[in-house]
Amino acid sequence: MSGTQGWGAPGHAGRYRERVFAERARLRADLAGMAERQRRVLADLLDFNGGTEFGRRHGFAAIRTLRDYRAAVPIQDYAAHAPLIERMAAGESNVLTADAPVVYFTSSGSTGAHKKIPVTRRFMRSVFLPFYYAAWAPLIECFPELTERPDAVLNLKHDPLTAPPVTASGRPHAGASQVDFGAAFGEPLSAELGTAAEWAVLPVDVAPDDHLEKMYLRLRLAVASDVRGFIGINPAMLAAVPYQLDVWWERIVKEVRDGTLGGVPYGAGDPERAARLESLADYFGQVSPAHVWPRVRALFGWTTGVASLYLPALRERFGAGVGLLPAPVAASEGPVAVPLDRHPAAGSLVPSASVYEFVDAEEDLEPGTGTLLPEDLEPHRDYHVVFSHVGGLYRYAVGDVVRVVDRVGGVPRVTYAGRSTRSDAAGERLREAHVVRALAGALAATGLALRNVACRVEEEKAEAAGRAPRYVFAVAPETPWLGAETERFAALLDAALAAESPGYARARRERRLGAATARLLHADAFQREWHARVADGVRPTQVKDRLFRQEESQWRRLIAASDALGAPDAPHARRGEGA
Repeated sequence: MSGTQGWGAPGHAGRYRERVFAERARLRADLAGMAERQRRVLADLLDFNGGTEFGRRHGFAAIRTLRDYRAAVPIQDYAAHAPLIERMAAGESNVLTADAPVVYFTSSGSTGAHKKIPVTRRFMRSVFLPFYYAAWAPLIECFPELTERPDAVLNLKHDPLTAPPVTASGRPHAGASQVDFGAAFGEPLSAELGTAAEWAVLPVDVAPDDHLEKMYLRLRLAVASDVRGFIGINPAMLAAVPYQLDVWWERIVKEVRDGTLGGVPYGAGDPERAARLESLADYFGQVSPAHVWPRVRALFGWTTGVASLYLPALRERFGAGVGLLPAPVAASEGPVAVPLDRHPAAGSLVPSASVYEFVDAEEDLEPGTGTLLPEDLEPHRDYHVVFSHVGGLYRYAVGDVVRVVDRVGGVPRVTYAGRSTRSDAAGERLREAHVVRALAGALAATGLALRNVACRVEEEKAEAAGRAPRYVFAVAPETPWLGAETERFAALLDAALAAESPGYARARRERRLGAATARLLHADAFQREWHARVADGVRPTQVKDRLFRQEESQWRRLIAASDALGAPDAPHARRGEGA
């Protein structure tokens, strides 16, 4: 792929660093005039797309102010945009955007159907690329050695396709990580770290949807390199690496010894290297990334939400003191915030990308809901995100909630606080952010650690037993929990949920909900279930942590994964291919 070849060229790393730091400098400069920059973004999208069907329907030509715009255009989610997007994907022009989409990013919707996010040249130039480049600045500034060799980084999300799916009009419909921005948009510097490594484009045939095998092949090749950093974006992909090494270790060692890759001859066998690798398992029992790559310096991915609960322990499996830098607060539809320094979670809004509006997260989002502007936001509060940009999304409710951490230069810095969906069996209106904060408090108070967690309201058993329903938390502990510790954790969690959510507190007082309880799973239960979903054909980037699992089939699948591994406190033993 043309977008990945630059990393081997003389001077490429220097040119890349120069571009990344220049884009960050521009974003920082924009923050100084946030309000004016937002007015210019609105004026630009109104002018550029004023002649589109959507622009004419909503009177773009007559709109002069943000107040006019809010009065003319209702808040809309993907479902409201979808009919127009489908017409564009079928080949109609001038519907949402004046310029035709070059590709469509795919993203899983709440129903599991794949969204089609139109990506135009103007969107890439004005919205996407500035934040995309700037997002890498803290990583390469703090860890410059990651740019020195093509194989210094194992980029877990990089998954190029030679023949991506297409829309009815023949435009590629693929994940952002599968699009070559160099070829599609003339951006040769856009190739990410790790995308020119030996394993980036696999040298053996593998089915496009055999994602587990592709992940195995990349690990098999990477064990021979001095990897210094891992890029996951989706933290579940980072969490998968220790488990995958454990599951696939015997196969990896055998292939290194035999000189094969996926069973196909690949170079000379290296019995000496294989013996060194085998000795790691003999000595440590369970091989961790830190044993295989002892000079890892940094991990890059989302650091908030459920991941904030398991990343501290996970990071240690990559090495003591390994850096953990946050990926941007962004969706396939567009950016919200990008970290410009080494803050562990927060990023600054991107003034040049979109017009940003917000709604208090405790409110329901409706087409006519009143909105707040960036200057109205208060630290330590949660907000729904609504944005508009020249790429054809107008007052778009992306479905994410952010939390304001502080202000820098008068502009809010925010973290991702979870999806906007609620669990509401008895009027409790619990959001992911409520539950994550409650879990963090209960873990801190007990000194316990976990590998992942999910919850659901247990209604059926409660009804049969004649008692109020209650939340059951399925917990994969980092180390075995004692019975008394588990009981105390559940009691503290129940109290913390009441403190976070007035609705939960009322439901508990009025006995519409019983006390929350914890169910311990095997430590690797979530990883086994994650692998099963990827084996079903879901791209790894889209298999994300899911806190609320009210659907019975989802819950049963998780419990079955745990049961297949044995008792929660069973001693760990290295497994083979069947795990």
